[in-house]
Amino acid sequence: MSLVDTLGRPLRNLRLSVTDRCNLRCAYCMPEEDYIWLPREELLHFEEVGTLVDVFLDLGVDKVRLTGGEPLLRRDLSELVRLLAARPRIRDLAITTNGVLLAEHAPALKTAGLGRVTVSLDTLRPERFTALTRRTTHAQVLEGIAAVPRAGFTGTKLDTVVMRGVNDDELADLIEFARTIPAEVRFIEYMDVGGATRWSMDRVVSRGEILDVLGHRYGAIEPVITKMGEPDSTAPAERFRLPGGLTFGIIASTTAPFCRVCDRSRLTADGMWYRCLYAREGTDLRGPLRRGAGAAALAALIAGGWRERADRGAEERLALRDRAPLVQIAALRQDPHLEMHTRGG
Repeated sequence: MSLVDTLGRPLRNLRLSVTDRCNLRCAYCMPEEDYIWLPREELLHFEEVGTLVDVFLDLGVDKVRLTGGEPLLRRDLSELVRLLAARPRIRDLAITTNGVLLAEHAPALKTAGLGRVTVSLDTLRPERFTALTRRTTHAQVLEGIAAVPRAGFTGTKLDTVVMRGVNDDELADLIEFARTIPAEVRFIEYMDVGGATRWSMDRVVSRGEILDVLGHRYGAIEPVITKMGEPDSTAPAERFRLPGGLTFGIIASTTAPFCRVCDRSRLTADGMWYRCLYAREGTDLRGPLRRGAGAAALAALIAGGWRERADRGAEERLALRDRAPLVQIAALRQDPHLEMHTRGG
């Protein structure tokens, strides 16, 4: 019998952050230039990661995604990939990266056993990239994306956070770019999480608006239906098909949350476990692990936390009458675990 929470949601999908450090400063994620980073001695060693992942696998997890920060900044990351890829119970082993270092690392990641790659790409325009990220590495990102199919990866995705007045005029351009990779674009509604301290609802481009824009460009758009005759109810992205067969996705977490089917949890690089992207508090797993807790004790800690889970963070945020950014900079400075670059997306 699978482990489920108070709403019957199974524990299936683990987002595993390997570092809080990042080589970009995207305004919707990292509002400041300088940060107090997690102490290196507090980061989980690869062997510790493997131990915790085994416990999660015992409890039903079969999808693991490596995140950050920027995960490719973690030294010898391909060794962790090799360690995890040797676990046959992981049905889907993937990474989300900003792509800056991907051209260098893609071949080794593929050799190590990584299954899929998702690259964050919010714009095709170098000057706009610089304004968004406060860095001038747009060309490296495009080189990294080009390296993905050369390394032998398929099922590649490009994640775009859509913001009104910033990049909402590039929807079709990004779809056409993805066609050349090939990859599938996933448009993500701008979310009020972590470091999105300048978030406001009027900057959110909704799923309906995205479909309208693309419908005017391409014609009739149809939802992608699974073999069971329904959309994939647990995937964060609703998938759609353009005339001619090209597919894309929309993650409408802000205006149409999928909280009631969410099977995701997040483990930070220093071993804090969060059961909701909006959660203000997590469970320390590193402490018990380093004090000698065995697999059974760790499993009991995780299982107990999941069985009590009632989180519906995005739904609760949507219900607010006066919805402001979730966290202000003062609070972020007090607790770095509230940052998106610490807990992963």
